Amino acid sequence: MELAHYSDYAVRLVNSEDPARGKDALTSVEAVRALFGASRSAARRATDADVTRFRSVRGRLRAVFEAADDGDETLAVDLLNSLLLEFPVNPQISGHDVRDDDGRPLWHMHLADHPSNATAGYAAIAAMGLAFHLTEHGVDRLGLCEASPCRNAYLDTSTNRSRRYCSDRCATRANVAAYRARKRLETEPKPRTGLAADSAQRSTASGER
Repeated sequence: MELAHYSDYAVRLVNSEDPARGKDALTSVEAVRALFGASRSAARRATDADVTRFRSVRGRLRAVFEAADDGDETLAVDLLNSLLLEFPVNPQISGHDVRDDDGRPLWHMHLADHPSNATAGYAAIAAMGLAFHLTEHGVDRLGLCEASPCRNAYLDTSTNRSRRYCSDRCATRANVAAYRARKRLETEPKPRTGLAADSAQRSTASGER
């Protein structure tokens, strides 16, 4: 498994909150455990205390995306480095359940569960995954959805660096809004300018004599 795959952990955690709408899905230990996905053993260590800790890490990860979205590469890297220092990873070579045609293990790098607590383990994986994605693809590949009011985080993996929205749904909504805005402009009466306006003024003056 490529380590950049772990960047999805960061996206999942950041998008557990919708600040513009005042919504927060991270309200219980069950919600914390759900973020781990298939990592059931790590999820089982989560307790009620992790809810608050997860929210704190979420805010710091969102700040990385915000800096990247604003084009401040240095700040994005500094913020991410601070997470990497606070939550170090435990890398291991693994070949579990993955075999080639000859039945031999397909060795790959794996980030082992953190021995401290659920938050530390999740934060370490999310920060390292995001770091690998950033260094491999560039800071500008970290973005926040442009479809107002959505500000979900996303990772741009397009070939031409063209992604601007977190999902097809938001892209469609933004395109529809832009289309309707253009139509409104087309139907609005255009103000008279130049010779047309002068001619209209002279006609009005002649009629008042």
